[in-house]
Amino acid sequence: MSAAGWESAITVAELVHGGPLGEAVLLGPRDGGGEVRDVRIADRLEVLASITPHTAVVLTGAAAEGGWAVEMALRRAWEQAAACVVAPAAAVSADSTGSLAVRLGVPLLVVSEDPLITAVRIATAAARPAAARTQLVARCAQELARAGTSARRVVGVLNAELAGASVALVDAAGTVLAGSRAGLAGPPLAEVAVPGPGGEELARLRAAGPPRSPGWPAVVAAVLELAVAPLTAWAARARLAAAREAAFGSALLDRLLRDPGDEGALRDAAALGWAVHGPLVAYVLRPVPPLAPEDLARHTPGVAASFDRPLVRHEDGWAGWCPPDPGLDAALRALPGRLPAPCSAGLSGVADGVAGLGGALADARAASVVAGSAGTLVRADEVGPAQLLAALPVDTLAAPARAVLAPLLAADRDGVLIATLAAVLDTGSPTAAAERLGVHRNTVAARLDRVRALGFDLEEPAQRLALHLACRVLREERGQ
Repeated sequence: MSAAGWESAITVAELVHGGPLGEAVLLGPRDGGGEVRDVRIADRLEVLASITPHTAVVLTGAAAEGGWAVEMALRRAWEQAAACVVAPAAAVSADSTGSLAVRLGVPLLVVSEDPLITAVRIATAAARPAAARTQLVARCAQELARAGTSARRVVGVLNAELAGASVALVDAAGTVLAGSRAGLAGPPLAEVAVPGPGGEELARLRAAGPPRSPGWPAVVAAVLELAVAPLTAWAARARLAAAREAAFGSALLDRLLRDPGDEGALRDAAALGWAVHGPLVAYVLRPVPPLAPEDLARHTPGVAASFDRPLVRHEDGWAGWCPPDPGLDAALRALPGRLPAPCSAGLSGVADGVAGLGGALADARAASVVAGSAGTLVRADEVGPAQLLAALPVDTLAAPARAVLAPLLAADRDGVLIATLAAVLDTGSPTAAAERLGVHRNTVAARLDRVRALGFDLEEPAQRLALHLACRVLREERGQ
């Protein structure tokens, strides 16, 4: 240990807080006093007349025969600029003795063991301050090993062993992950980075408090460094658990979309607190600019933790759903500032249970595309149908569109039926469609009869919307 100040003189505070006199009771100034450069055993009060500054005075014999003698020793220690006075517990009984130590600014250490043993401990630490500090570091290493890979327990050990220092584990946003907010107060005594499993900086371990000696910050830094490995292991374990949870949630959503009646999937969703009955609305967060799949996976745990409603990875972003909630708009608008990646957001209209979840998610995703820029929320039910349909992902919907229109595609050799159907759905009437296509209205009516004969009901709203969407997707795919 050769850090700056490591060999500097030991202080009273270091002796008591985590040092060789950890069992002593400290009375007197709150900062614990200054340096200890020597130790003197005093069996008579007269001995105090010849002590040098920065000496720890250990009272024995006649000098420790009751409170009056201890108070006299405190006064003489103050006159000689002594570092501290050590007295046996049996000699200190009155509150006035502690009050006098406070007024004089002389630390009084009350010990239960033989004062002569205490004198040896102080002499050893004063003669070899680096060794005394190394003992503290070694003890911290043992306690950290017992704490395992729990961030709460690791930081708890640091706060217990580095008495007088406040330690906190904080993320990049300044959120306290473990420990005390007092660790953020004022300039740090020491601060070390805690890397994540991939080597990126995950958090910082920060200690604040009074600098007890020139060597104290180096001691604190050395102890904080010992905590980096278990905290990195904690982060890896937490990230693995989060990744598993994220993968499970994404797979569960896929199961619900494939079969909204899957009882096992519905039970799993209900166990996670997801809405599985009644009306619901879907929402989608879409990264701007788009993220690579590995980056989506990396950000998923952080995104899920940023919102108090379900969010799982879905397609090229994140999605979720919940019962209609008047506060959902505000919650989504406030979300971008807490996300690990910039996103636009889309919100669907109300869907009828899990059976309508697929359509609601498609609407929400389209609305997120319409939103465009990061931090913007668009509601699907407030966007024009043409604008919403234009935003839907053609490559994703092409196969489902061909499945919806399969009978029509098989019968429509020249494409006029699909063109006519699309025109009617776009314009809203056969007459307007005939004008767009440049044909007679009766021609449009005849073609629509052929479409109906293939099993398509243009008067049924849900089927009409599905046909409109399928026609739009196929036209986009063909560049029409």
